[in-house]
Amino acid sequence: MAEFHQLPLSGVTVVSIEQAVAAPFATRQLADLGARVIKVERPGSGDFARQYDTAVHGQSSYFVWLNRSKESLTLDVKSRQGRAILGRLLAQADVFVENLAPGAAARLGLAPSELRDEFPSLIPCSISGYGSSGPWSDRKAYDLIVQCQTGLVSLTGSGQETARVGVSVADIAAGMYAYSGLLTALYVRATTGVVRAVEVSLFEALAEWMSQPAYYTRHSGTQPPRIGTQHATIAPYGAYATADGKEILFSVQNEREWTALCEQVLERPDLVDDPRFARGPDRVSHRAELNAIVSERFGRSDSRQVTKVLDGAGIANAGVNDVEDFLAHPVLRERGRWREVSIPGAVVPALVPPVDLSGTSPRMDAVPDIGGHTDTVLAELGFTTAEIAALHAGRVV
Repeated sequence: MAEFHQLPLSGVTVVSIEQAVAAPFATRQLADLGARVIKVERPGSGDFARQYDTAVHGQSSYFVWLNRSKESLTLDVKSRQGRAILGRLLAQADVFVENLAPGAAARLGLAPSELRDEFPSLIPCSISGYGSSGPWSDRKAYDLIVQCQTGLVSLTGSGQETARVGVSVADIAAGMYAYSGLLTALYVRATTGVVRAVEVSLFEALAEWMSQPAYYTRHSGTQPPRIGTQHATIAPYGAYATADGKEILFSVQNEREWTALCEQVLERPDLVDDPRFARGPDRVSHRAELNAIVSERFGRSDSRQVTKVLDGAGIANAGVNDVEDFLAHPVLRERGRWREVSIPGAVVPALVPPVDLSGTSPRMDAVPDIGGHTDTVLAELGFTTAEIAALHAGRVV
């Protein structure tokens, strides 16, 4: 099988029966580092994330984001021939990833215990909604469902209305834990020869990210309130309108910054020792009064002036960008964080991975068309041209 030299995971082969976001996000990180990722898709329709939208030159924005540098093999894994082909693939693979519906992997003979017997060197990774055991193991789960179940939605939005987080945060969390788990399993196998299965659930991944509000709620007796761009447990920390209508968000994290804010930004040195604002919890308790003072001061200056005085005081701040502002961000531009990636029928900019490894450059190959590598992969497995044609005719691939 093909190798991608001079990258950390060169020579590692990943076979993934994946869909949506969580598993594709994990395997794309592996592909970025040089692993060969063979994405197994349904004949005809493929990964259903291909149909989420058509925003990127007719392709789904989700699919373009999650699937560069992979190979697409269409395969009916429920058929006898398809399952046999999958077995031949797994015999040559290092990692197998799946995020199928509850129970589907076991019905296909792809449970970790079965894979261990058939492919003792293969590292299996399962991504599920609520785990492979327990009272909810048979329930389907999607990102927003998990945001609701972990209580995240109850923390997000305004006092009047809850809101989902604007990206697939549960899927991303699970994908990142699967990625780090697989790197750990590969390291353990390389150093000890022991193969460890990896299991991640969306619910437990996001539950970890909910730990701070969970601690706060358990031990204070009340959960942090929903207050828009304000921070629930730190003040002042939020966005405030300036004279030209633009919002500037800033944060005071310690007493030194509080003093600088009062003296240099608010021009109110008397507030430094005001008992209403003496400590962080006091400032949270008197948030409304403090917000009124900040809003009055910001309302007398435009956004550039406010930014300048906050910078001068050493207080972290930022304008509240929209997505267009983000796309044009000078940090991404000046640090060369955009690369061109091919997709079916076009070339688009894509962000390079956020982790830079000295001496290496990430792999940024094309996003595959559905089944675009089927014949190549089958030929590598030893199928003849006639046999491949028969598999197509029988809709096995």
